[in-house]
Amino acid sequence: MIFESFFCPDSLAVIGAAREEGKVGHTIVDNIIASKYKGDMFLINPKADEIHGIKCYDSVLDIPKDIELAIIVIPSRFISKVIEECAEKNCRFAIIISAGFKETGIKGAIMERRLIEKAKTLDIRILGPNCLGMIDTTCPLNASFSANMPKRGDIGFITQSGALGTAVLDWAKSNKIGFSKIVSLGNKADISENDLFEEWVQDNKTKVISAYIEGVKDGKEFLRISSKVTKKKPIIIIKSGNTDAGAKAVSSHTGTLAGSSKAYDAAFKQSGIIRANTLKQLFDYSIALSGQPIPKGNNVAIITNAGGPGIMATDACEQNNINIANLDVKTIEKLKKFLPPAANFYNPVDVLGDALADRYEKTLAVIEQDKNINAIIVILTP
Repeated sequence: MIFESFFCPDSLAVIGAAREEGKVGHTIVDNIIASKYKGDMFLINPKADEIHGIKCYDSVLDIPKDIELAIIVIPSRFISKVIEECAEKNCRFAIIISAGFKETGIKGAIMERRLIEKAKTLDIRILGPNCLGMIDTTCPLNASFSANMPKRGDIGFITQSGALGTAVLDWAKSNKIGFSKIVSLGNKADISENDLFEEWVQDNKTKVISAYIEGVKDGKEFLRISSKVTKKKPIIIIKSGNTDAGAKAVSSHTGTLAGSSKAYDAAFKQSGIIRANTLKQLFDYSIALSGQPIPKGNNVAIITNAGGPGIMATDACEQNNINIANLDVKTIEKLKKFLPPAANFYNPVDVLGDALADRYEKTLAVIEQDKNINAIIVILTP
């Protein structure tokens, strides 16, 4: 895997580590320590001797060994020179937390383009700039300025908005939702969702890929990669900037071209991506696909205790080309032995409004044995 030393480096440097609490460069150091990162951490701050008892160096060049990952939290005008110094230490990945690039306008865009051109010649991949950072719960490593380290799970999450990333982390903590990896793309001047899709399709720690994006840079490559990945793992995306006003806001946020909402609808459908319209949907889908195996066929049975919701579920299945399967005759005979006479023994199976847990349990056990059925939707109307 190409990004293995990005997500779990043997050694890293925080360039712009700060002594003062509240500064981003201090918070990142705190978070790396709190995440119980097991590799070597080097701190770069020419004005400090130590932070939390860890020695500070004047420059990356003073570090006594090579580094695999640089986390950069210094003013944008100094970063180009620092990238050159990182290359001398055989660094292959850099997370640029600092803002002040294309999101600020033409001048910043020129500086960002030149920085990425230089990084490419030096064979250094860049995350950001203008990003929150990244988190790997397996390594473990919190290389971000969000203090919330989620519990280990199998959902990989990509966000183009750092603030949204912190909100998701807050929500995940209170709802006990686990993630494998979380990556904030920022301006995605280099590393993009395409790179992470290709990486995570090979990652056995990531079962579901979810993302918040404002736009894609290379549409053809996005379609090619996502079409390949969705054959093996589900991708769920929430796409913002769908109105003229929203697209304008996207441009000033991360300097991304938002594109037509209808074009994204078509692209997602073509490549097998599930489009979510709200954050709740994004994580409802992610949690469902994380916790359940993908059905091996298209035949569904519905169990319900209310006719209306059963009909609505039937409509939703039909509208999404999911087959409401015919139950086997033997299955129907078994259901008739314990369900009340007024129940519906066919699909959807209505176990009636007075059904308690035992009736649901027996019905589920019978339908599970039906070889015609690949998935079961269970509805409980309070």
